[in-house]
Amino acid sequence: MDGVSLVQARISEIQNRFVYRAPSTSSDWASAAAAAGLDGTSSASASTSTGATASEGAVVAEAQKYLGVPYLWGGTDPTKGLDCSGFTQLVFGNLGIDLPRTSSQQATSGRAVASLAEARAGDLVFFDNSSARAGVDHVGLYLGGGKMIAAPQAGETVKVQDVGTPTVIRRVLPEQATGVATASGGALAGVPYADLFTRAGARYGVDASLLAAMASQESSFNASAVSPAGAQGLMQFMPATAHGLGVNALDPTSAIDGAARYLSSLSKQFGSTELALAAYNAGPGTVSRYGGIPPYSETQNYVRAVMTKAEAYR
Repeated sequence: MDGVSLVQARISEIQNRFVYRAPSTSSDWASAAAAAGLDGTSSASASTSTGATASEGAVVAEAQKYLGVPYLWGGTDPTKGLDCSGFTQLVFGNLGIDLPRTSSQQATSGRAVASLAEARAGDLVFFDNSSARAGVDHVGLYLGGGKMIAAPQAGETVKVQDVGTPTVIRRVLPEQATGVATASGGALAGVPYADLFTRAGARYGVDASLLAAMASQESSFNASAVSPAGAQGLMQFMPATAHGLGVNALDPTSAIDGAARYLSSLSKQFGSTELALAAYNAGPGTVSRYGGIPPYSETQNYVRAVMTKAEAYR
């Protein structure tokens, strides 16, 4: 297992322990976090040598590690809790990038990004939420697709949420680390999990842009998403399908790899990308029964939207 896979396996382990089973007391959280090794020393550091440049994917993966950590004002220790700037400082610090302690100080780091339309995964998004004083008082880490990870406020945990309208956007990642090549030779600039899409696409002969477009359409890049029908994770696998494929739907690495493997199989079965996407959405049996894309508006819209997004990502 390579370094990145080890990191993602660790993320999955920690999410399974904490995100879906909230501890009843702060002491329970501290004990559980300590037992899991969630002490602020990133296992991702094993794949990032001293002085190495962090990538967008590495920042997103590192941030995902702390999903479910309780909010604590002034918190910098994940075994106890994190506040918004303690969270971002920890994420980047674990990847060898030093940030100031407070959100107002962090808002002067790196380079300005003109608008959300130009923001990339790993950028810092800042907000002025307090009418009591002027200036930045909150920070989150942008994922792309209108989502961010942040430690919101007392009583909540580190979570994925809509980014809204930031007051300031700053880029602290070096420019050369932001572009990630796809299997088709383009760049998934600003797309969350770009490195995972690229790796899975290359492994199974699937266009990485298509995988990214599917994730955007399925979950808006929300690795914790659960649909009313019970579909789970970034790629929205139903539990039975995930089980059959040996996929952990709530682990981004496993979900993307499984989706690429499944889509490759469907493409070979039906002979076209469009039919493979229809089968992914409506089931291969339905596509076989109708001899093409089923006459369901949901499936037809899904195929159209994914193909359009994939073209935009190339």
